[in-house]
Amino acid sequence: MSPLLRVSGLSKRFGGLVAVNDLHFDVMPGEVVGLLGPNGSGKTTAMNLISGALRADAGQVLFDGVDLARERPHRIARLGVARTFQLVRVLASMNCRENVEAGLAFRPHGLHGRAAHSEAERLLARVGLAGRETLAAAELTYIDQKRLELARALALQPRLLLLDEWLAGLNPTELRTGIALVRSLRDEGLTVVLVEHVMDAVHSLCDRCVVMSAGVRIAAGPTREVLADPHVVKAYLGEEDDAAHGVQHA
Repeated sequence: MSPLLRVSGLSKRFGGLVAVNDLHFDVMPGEVVGLLGPNGSGKTTAMNLISGALRADAGQVLFDGVDLARERPHRIARLGVARTFQLVRVLASMNCRENVEAGLAFRPHGLHGRAAHSEAERLLARVGLAGRETLAAAELTYIDQKRLELARALALQPRLLLLDEWLAGLNPTELRTGIALVRSLRDEGLTVVLVEHVMDAVHSLCDRCVVMSAGVRIAAGPTREVLADPHVVKAYLGEEDDAAHGVQHA
């Protein structure tokens, strides 16, 4: 089986800062892969490069054989890549249904009118926002805005979903619900790349992990092996003794 996503030699520089340096990893169809690392390690920049929000200085992002590094964001979305953002981006002046309908217009064969109305309501219910269709997006809590952003991403009918700290800030009950939702999307065949600091979520969801530090990949492999790697413990999880304790019980 060929990778759905193949990142190779990916690099991005901002002036004298190399935010992503020769990054490479593969994601197989149906996998959930964690992209981990301390703050400032280049994770979100990598997500921006994959989704087209930023242009790479070097390297390839092959999605089902198409090099996304040379494509514009709207084209990447139509090819089947959707994302959420670390800082939530909803259309605040629109209601929840209208936010999702905006995404439906950009799926490969855009959906409009009554069909879009019905599909938007189905997707809102899918993420736990049933009954909120006419509520203004600006009136939602932060957590519910995250749910709305996910519904809008799913409206694109993606094959690859990029989640940038989507589970951050959830209380324990919300976290369990969020993990179950992402797991159900995986079970339906969706491939996910997940940037996350919540170790419960990483252990529960990620088949494999790629760890970055200062823009460079320092580890990759099965989740438990990667999180036990001394380089990862030192770079990502803090002091070794405390971090090892955290990994063990996360």
